[in-house]
Amino acid sequence: MLDRNNEDVMERVAALVSRVMAKQSPTVPIGYDDDLRDAGLSSLGLVNLMLAVETEFDLKVPERDMRPVNFRSIARIAALVRALSVRPAATA
Repeated sequence: MLDRNNEDVMERVAALVSRVMAKQSPTVPIGYDDDLRDAGLSSLGLVNLMLAVETEFDLKVPERDMRPVNFRSIARIAALVRALSVRPAATA
C-alpha cells in the first residue's frame, strides 16, 4: 500500500506543484499554506496539477472535489489526497 503519511504526502504534493509551476512561470519558493493562485498558478496549471495529483497518488478525484478551493495550497491538496486515500474505491 502507498505510504500516505502527512509528511510524505506534503513533500510529494510540493514536488508536483513545483513541476507544474516551473512550466508556466519563474520558480518561486512556495510554502505549504501559500495560495497557489497568488504564486502564479493559471487555470491551465490548475488542471495540469489536478491530473498530476491523480497520477502521482494513483487515485481519481471525484467531480465534486475538483474545485479550486481543494487545490488552493499544498496543504489543501495534501488533505484532499489523504481524505481520498481512506475512502473506499466504489465511492470515489
